[in-house]
Amino acid sequence: MVVYLIGAGPGDADLITLKAVKALNKADVVLYDYLANEEILAHAPETAEKIYVGKKAGEHYKTQDEINELIIKQAQNHENVVRLKGGDPFVFGRGGEEILALMEHDIKFEVIPGVTSAIGAPTSLGLPVTHRAVATSVTIVTGHEDPTKPESQVHWDYTADTLIILMGIGNIRENTSEIMKYRSPDTPVCAVESGTLPNENLVFGTLADISDKQINTPAILIIGDVVKMYKEIYDYQR
Repeated sequence: MVVYLIGAGPGDADLITLKAVKALNKADVVLYDYLANEEILAHAPETAEKIYVGKKAGEHYKTQDEINELIIKQAQNHENVVRLKGGDPFVFGRGGEEILALMEHDIKFEVIPGVTSAIGAPTSLGLPVTHRAVATSVTIVTGHEDPTKPESQVHWDYTADTLIILMGIGNIRENTSEIMKYRSPDTPVCAVESGTLPNENLVFGTLADISDKQINTPAILIIGDVVKMYKEIYDYQR
């Protein structure tokens, strides 16, 4: 028995890796989170059992402990189990917790990386998250921390030239207020809605006003001077 922990990529079904497709092709069971594009499930055999475990920001169909127990149970009863997550399983995907649970039960696993939306969404647009003389570093943070934490573990004062926030729309006003303690309110921001999908949409603004704009989820926020530079690319592409 083996569990394949797979990243499904940022949304576009063509952006899943070949290795992930090969693992899905032989799956007996697929346990999947909320996916931006459920076409990816078509890579699994028709006979494979597909179990939705429903994790997305702010909406948990099952707790992480329940998911861990379910993965273990399925692995003990099937040869090939796929745990399918959006993006990359180790970028705010809690993949590490699931691996530790498998190790406790001596269950073999393989991790297959995916393209995280933090990089895949801007790259597909032609928006470079680093650029010579503009940005030489990138920070990726969650905008939706566990509310049971006694205090935030995000150090807004230590972020890099380009700041990318995942799952941050629900707390956008609070997050941008914190960031403006360390960055200019005029810092450019781009929100990418449904990145890499046909209904993809961009919302431009600044730290001072982006929270007043209508932004639909799922979306990521890209903050920094690369956004100002990208506007030239954006205008050219249009």
